[in-house]
Amino acid sequence: METRDASPAHFLVKIESFSLLSESGINKYETRDFEAGGYKWRLIIYPDGHKSGKEGNHVSVYLAMAGTSSLPVGWEVNAIFSIFLFNKILDNYLCTWSGKVRRFHAMQSEWGFSKMISKNSLKDESNGFLVDDNCVFGAEVFVIERQQVVECVSVLKVTNPYKRDWMIENFSKLEDVWTSEEFTAGDCQWKIELYPDGDKREKGRSVSIFLHCVDSKRFAPNEKVRADFSIQIKNSLHSTDDSGSVSHWFTSLEISWGFPAFLTTANMRDPGKGFIVDDCCFLEIEISVQDVVRDAPNRK
Repeated sequence: METRDASPAHFLVKIESFSLLSESGINKYETRDFEAGGYKWRLIIYPDGHKSGKEGNHVSVYLAMAGTSSLPVGWEVNAIFSIFLFNKILDNYLCTWSGKVRRFHAMQSEWGFSKMISKNSLKDESNGFLVDDNCVFGAEVFVIERQQVVECVSVLKVTNPYKRDWMIENFSKLEDVWTSEEFTAGDCQWKIELYPDGDKREKGRSVSIFLHCVDSKRFAPNEKVRADFSIQIKNSLHSTDDSGSVSHWFTSLEISWGFPAFLTTANMRDPGKGFIVDDCCFLEIEISVQDVVRDAPNRK
């Protein structure tokens, strides 16, 4: 509890003949609705306490959401609120302040203070809260705006990696880039891009090979997919193939990943190295899609 001079920003209620609430058997008084933060609220005042026992020696005051029938299924509202009691003698307000964010939802649409003030303290006119049997309660409600981003992460259990190979014919006649047909792995579409004379970083020095995620161009900014993959160029003369392995998150900004300097163009085109036979080479990929991150709809 603390005191302040400024009146509550959102609601005030004056109760005349407060003692008559108990005498008339009114154990709960609900105020009219008021609006704050785009939602409707009301105060619920229990003149003899919300519960029996020690709390029955106190006045209880709760903040409740109103008009919830018009809210969507699964609604929830997070808010910080204070409840006020006017002191007529000191001309200020006694107010509750916990600083806690309370979550209002269908199963818990009320929050408040079971021991707002003791009945003895309230009835003592020298305290200034109940004068001529009149008292004033108030409320401030600050709704925490939700700008929640919900991310859905699917960790995939991969038992057998996807394998695919191609025979690239007429290698010497390839121009800027060779592109494979699309294939599916981990519910995503992929393709291979091979630059026989290197991409712009390795032009004339190396063969460049990249894995391209076709679907990633349609990804939302926060969506991504992680793939472990290896690429091989088969060697027809030696038991050891030239290969590279990598793991990478593919996004809308990084749709391709691979090996700019996979193999030098000199080694690739040297007949004695065994990578090209009859102007053909064999390319193989093994890929495992491990994780998929998608944007999910926000809860209402």
